[in-house]
Amino acid sequence: MTKKTARGLILIPEELICTPEWTEVKPSHKMEKVSHPYTRRISFFGVLDKNLKKLENRLGVSLAVRGDQLILDGEPDKVQFARRYFEKIQELEDKGYTLKEEDFHIALDLLEENPGRLEEYAPAEPIYLQRKSVAPKSLNQQAYMQAIKDYDLVFGIGPAGTGKTYLAMAMALSYLQSKQVNRIILTRPAVEAGERLGFLPGDMFQKINPYLRPLYDALFDLTPYEQANRLVERGIIEIAPLAYMRGRTLNSAFIILDEAQNTTREQMKMILTRMGFDSKLVVTADITQIDLPQPRKSGVLQAIKILSSIKEIAFVYFTEKDVVRHPLVGKIIKAYARAESRTV
Repeated sequence: MTKKTARGLILIPEELICTPEWTEVKPSHKMEKVSHPYTRRISFFGVLDKNLKKLENRLGVSLAVRGDQLILDGEPDKVQFARRYFEKIQELEDKGYTLKEEDFHIALDLLEENPGRLEEYAPAEPIYLQRKSVAPKSLNQQAYMQAIKDYDLVFGIGPAGTGKTYLAMAMALSYLQSKQVNRIILTRPAVEAGERLGFLPGDMFQKINPYLRPLYDALFDLTPYEQANRLVERGIIEIAPLAYMRGRTLNSAFIILDEAQNTTREQMKMILTRMGFDSKLVVTADITQIDLPQPRKSGVLQAIKILSSIKEIAFVYFTEKDVVRHPLVGKIIKAYARAESRTV
């Protein structure tokens, strides 16, 4: 390139020539409107707008309602994703589904993990029991309940508060209510978690009762107290430590083995071979809370390793996203998991 000056023409090397660069500036904020004639608006807003706030946090956008319009406000990419999400919700409504509060979050789980699966999603039918109805509150909970229907042996693996025991209890009561089984057997290993059984007051049953209390809690929450006591007294519902299962064949029974991470390998093999005809067995475990002296010898760890290839057995894994206790519980579980991964 040449440039004319007072002294004449000067040759300028091309590498010294600066040309203006134009950078596309993307808008940092975007606002869109979508129609939302949801048939059950109370399920969308939730009590005191809690559900709306949860969706705001998960989608990363601000949500506001103006008549039949839903205002999406936030970063363009997040607004676009949110718009796509609410369009899918509308499609489910148009198909005639009456969406519950938890369905909004399950649909969002699907859209985040695999958008194609959302096309096949259908809200689960709740279980109607005498005291209350129970429905899955997350995608993994829905898969867990479906697995219990489809398989005779199901492992539910995940952290505390994800509904493993509670949902299994609800399914067991449903099967008993519909006469698909004749009895329910609830069991867990009586592992000493900080206290020695010998130092606890009372006879053997009084000593082990604290270990079985969580099973009673779930039972009494789902069934009227008097009815639950009658079923226990008649032996239709049996709650006992794992050691009492040895030598038995459990026919036409719905068996729940809770806290299976604290079983030894011998105990796990023993309970898995107790199943008789027309029975179901659900095994729940939190492999991050093993109280055995040698955690690596947990029966559930061995079972996962040697049984996962058997197609007639279902394994459902939960994460902190499935926690249905206080919102802080999920964050605590996640924080501990990060800390433990750094120390390994």
